[in-house]
Amino acid sequence: MTTYIMLANWTDQGIQHVKDSPRRLDLAKKALKDMDGEFKSFFLTMGDYDIVAVYEAPDDAVAARFNLQLGMLGNIRTHTLKAFPETAYREIIKSLD
Repeated sequence: MTTYIMLANWTDQGIQHVKDSPRRLDLAKKALKDMDGEFKSFFLTMGDYDIVAVYEAPDDAVAARFNLQLGMLGNIRTHTLKAFPETAYREIIKSLD
């Protein structure tokens, strides 16, 4: 599984209906699970982003599909980072020789 870090901000629509956001999160978790992915962490944050989530997906195409589906709902806009765990990081750096 590949790890992704999603940074998200509520849209005007999303913040107007913020009380529905726990239900929307549950639906997002189910949608990702149906794509063979899984949320690992979810945070409400203060600062440049309203939400930070860490999730795993089988590949980049699944992650892209998931993010597009979230965006189509109109409640959040996302920025997603592909994350490399420490073991992969060490291998990448080691191969620079």
